[in-house]
Amino acid sequence: MKVIDGAGATLGRLASYAAKESLKGEEISIINCENVIITGNFESIKRDFEEQRGRVGSGQKGPKHHATSEKIVKRTIRGMLPDARMGRGKIAFQKIRCYSKVPKELESSKALKISEDKKKKYSEVKNFTKNKLN
Repeated sequence: MKVIDGAGATLGRLASYAAKESLKGEEISIINCENVIITGNFESIKRDFEEQRGRVGSGQKGPKHHATSEKIVKRTIRGMLPDARMGRGKIAFQKIRCYSKVPKELESSKALKISEDKKKKYSEVKNFTKNKLN
């Protein structure tokens, strides 16, 4: 099992790495999803998240756009997998776990850091959760 520390990691790079590793058969746990960064202009990213959440079909059908940091990261990873609803994409997607904090069962394991130099324009995923937008 690979444990990845998401603090300071860029969302797209983290998601592509996790998708590739899970397709190889690895079980992936991503911790500190709140501190994953999204590069770009804060206002435009915020507007995109609000538009996504506003475009919901009927109450019983999708698409559902979750508002917690771990679900945002997991949905981004799902977009990088080949057809995550069936076949090998589904099997790979089931091997991925995302946590906003460090759970007790993963405290003793060593986490892999995927971080680079921080960009000038970036914001953390926790700024786009439902509590922060309203």
